[in-house]
Amino acid sequence: MLFLIMKKVILGATGSIGSSLAKKLVENGDQVHLVGREEASLSSLASELNSSFTICDVLEENFCEKLTNDLKDEPIDGLAFCIGSIDLKPLKLTKKSDFMQSFNLNLVSATEVIRSLADNLKKNKGSIVLFSTVAVRQGFPNHAIVSSAKGAIEGLTLALAAEFAPNVRVNCIAPSLTNSKMSNFLLKNEKVADGIAKMHPLKRIGEGSDTASVARFLLTKESSWITGQVVGVDGGRSSVA
Repeated sequence: MLFLIMKKVILGATGSIGSSLAKKLVENGDQVHLVGREEASLSSLASELNSSFTICDVLEENFCEKLTNDLKDEPIDGLAFCIGSIDLKPLKLTKKSDFMQSFNLNLVSATEVIRSLADNLKKNKGSIVLFSTVAVRQGFPNHAIVSSAKGAIEGLTLALAAEFAPNVRVNCIAPSLTNSKMSNFLLKNEKVADGIAKMHPLKRIGEGSDTASVARFLLTKESSWITGQVVGVDGGRSSVA
């Protein structure tokens, strides 16, 4: 009997969450296809995990064509869109372009890649994991740009969970601030980092592996009866005083 070898596609694979997820999936016996824009770090991670990869920027026109060409119609049963941004400004200092760029990065590029892989995922009863932020549920000052874009991701999650059922499950994870290159500008000051940690009931900043563990679960058959959910991985910040 011939068994097809499924792959799980991870966009934003060199980030804190994406790289942790890739490693956890490979440790679990899964095969992954990594997608990122930093060639050196992406090829290094791919070599470590013995995985295929695509170098591209999701803000580039037709980036999905490069991805699908690299995949060569390989069967896909998982997609994780681990791409995000931290755009912090008071509303009076924002411009239309700030919102457009954030929506293009966080929402539009997600819809592009989902559209390009949807038939493949449906054929293989796959799972999609998207990423929001605790700031959608818990209002924070200066978060209008990122909260609105990630709020759209949560809406997209519910819409696609309904549209793709029963063939593809679609879920979303809403983390709080996580140690990463992207958040370094906030966490490099120890006093600031300590203050942010104390805002969480669990009194620490999140790690990529915290969120990746939940993402791995949602991408596998262990979560086969879960769809349309937004799961908080936030140290209790969204729900515990």
